[in-house]
Amino acid sequence: MTASLLAATDPRPLPADCETMVDVRKGVDALDRALVTLLAERQRYMDAAARIKQDRGAVRDAARIEDVVAKVRAAAREAGFSEAIAEPVWRTLIEGCIAHEFEAWDRLRVTQD
Repeated sequence: MTASLLAATDPRPLPADCETMVDVRKGVDALDRALVTLLAERQRYMDAAARIKQDRGAVRDAARIEDVVAKVRAAAREAGFSEAIAEPVWRTLIEGCIAHEFEAWDRLRVTQD
């Protein structure tokens, strides 16, 4: 089964239409809420990975990290998003997700023993 989730955003002015900082903040806050929704779904994939991976050593995969970062950099270029922002944000996100996955992996194995 395949699912597709599109993060809905609250109504907001387009950046080019912003005339005040209130407008700018309304847009940023709406996008932040949508990003949190998407990142929560990403975290659930880490929970699935923890459930699927049989070896704790497989949680950190250096080749996969570099693959993800390369894909993010390419997507950033395509979207007009600064790679200088995207790469460190994703590297931090990845490290947090790995820590979460380790915790989930351990929790799943402790409860099964």
